[in-house]
Amino acid sequence: MTINVEELHRRATDALADLLGHEEPRPGQVEAIAGLLDGRDTLAVLATGAGKSSIYQVAAALLPGPTVVVSPLIALQHDQQRVIAESDVGAAGAANSTRSDRARADLLEAAEAGDVEFVFLAPEQFRRPETLERLRAAAPSLFVVDEAHCVSVWGHDFRPDYLRLGPVIESLGHPPVLALTATAAPPVQDEIIERIGMQAPVRVVTGFDRPQLHLEVVTCTDARTKAQGLLDRVQQTTGTGLVYVATRRTAEELAAALEERGEAAAAYHAGLPAAQRKETQDAFLGGDLRVVVATNAFGMGIDKPDVRFVFHHDVPESLDAYYQEIGRAGRDGERAEAVLWWRSADLEKRHFASGAIDPDEAELARLCSAVRGGETTVAEAAARTDLAPGRADRLVNLLVEAGVVELAEPNLVTWIDGADDASSGTSSGALDAAVAAAVGAAQRRRKLARSRVEMVRVYAEGRGCRRERLLSYFGDTYQGPCGHCDRCDTVSEPAAREVLADERPFAVGDPVEHRSWGHGRVVQLEGVDRATVLFDDVGYKQLLVPLALEHGILRPSQG
Repeated sequence: MTINVEELHRRATDALADLLGHEEPRPGQVEAIAGLLDGRDTLAVLATGAGKSSIYQVAAALLPGPTVVVSPLIALQHDQQRVIAESDVGAAGAANSTRSDRARADLLEAAEAGDVEFVFLAPEQFRRPETLERLRAAAPSLFVVDEAHCVSVWGHDFRPDYLRLGPVIESLGHPPVLALTATAAPPVQDEIIERIGMQAPVRVVTGFDRPQLHLEVVTCTDARTKAQGLLDRVQQTTGTGLVYVATRRTAEELAAALEERGEAAAAYHAGLPAAQRKETQDAFLGGDLRVVVATNAFGMGIDKPDVRFVFHHDVPESLDAYYQEIGRAGRDGERAEAVLWWRSADLEKRHFASGAIDPDEAELARLCSAVRGGETTVAEAAARTDLAPGRADRLVNLLVEAGVVELAEPNLVTWIDGADDASSGTSSGALDAAVAAAVGAAQRRRKLARSRVEMVRVYAEGRGCRRERLLSYFGDTYQGPCGHCDRCDTVSEPAAREVLADERPFAVGDPVEHRSWGHGRVVQLEGVDRATVLFDDVGYKQLLVPLALEHGILRPSQG
């Protein structure tokens, strides 16, 4: 029988105080813990520093059985273990690539015996059959996906094992699932829920606003002006900071240029040796480096409270990524600068870089043939088709997305009955239909990725308060002026504020139907004439509403 909600909230509040000393729970903590105690899957989108880890620590202490925590980076796992060691919520260990096979086995045996409460691992560890076997025997009572936006950001092409977490959860008997992230727009929230198979989850979403961040966009005409302007601004800004770039080469060039100017700076990217990356990270955290020039490989799990600026030399891959990255500044609550150097010509480079996997139809056909004969593992299918394991992983994920195959377990591929095209009747026709479905899935994914990049242009070039525009992207209701962005520094009221709400034909959240793009939902409004709509099949589009209405292109929908 479901426990009374008030009782669940009381238990969560008392446990936060008794176990972690949190006399005043932070927004969202109690609701999320209560959902887990009620046996519900829970998605918690809480701002940086809002105590996300406390949610699973307390829930784990109150639920019988061990807790599995999927965490993307080894350094982050170590940090989380350190925090747990300082509390009274149970023992913790990590089963990752830095541990020997024997050490991993010992940890899983300890979890099965009830001697370890928290098992930290990366999603790739579920490829090991013995890991799943041991965890099944341990019967975990809670499954946590930390930094859950990685399911969307990394899962498609970079780390495809993120898209296999759904089958993992089911193979463990679907214990209550907790997905945690600091930044996720509504479509990313939906993707997290879908990808990891959350069932009717409780959604706990607190405000996204970070008022201590001063938002600014610097428009540049050419690459040289952009680079020089950024270097000058770094020297003019006090305190430690991060400069984000799109490529490894740019990271090294800008870091060298800063060093030539006498700055304590270093580059950070995935192409550097692990020892050098750790040395750079430690030097930054310890105050020996003032500036790190980095690709998006740097920052996750870095909790340095006194970062005073985050500058973007290049166009970020999305506003989701941008808000994650600028959120690494001002964690002490003091003012920090978040500046984007904008050149519209750079957007096409980011469009190209953001494209999802480009599926080869011949490879897909070979993979379908290998799978259609019966149940097989991803590794076996890759070997039969001479595909590299990583390539096979990505193509299998596409086939799953297209509804052609399913994964009963992370690596066990099964052809779905009825996936054959009934109109064909031939084996080759059925395979053609499966390939076409996978190609279509890739095209839809690419359109959405490109539309998310395009929203960076809307942010950079749009009128009115930047904070209002950014927060509305995340589904937050906010009305400028904010007094903390370059637009509001010079304009007392955004242009949109001069417009009466009843003059607008749509409100944020209204469902609409487009003649070509199908069903969508209004996510942003600008004045009386512009609206940004998130369409189910093509992603974000900005429209001139009066023109679209006049020509019958856009109309209200019933949902």
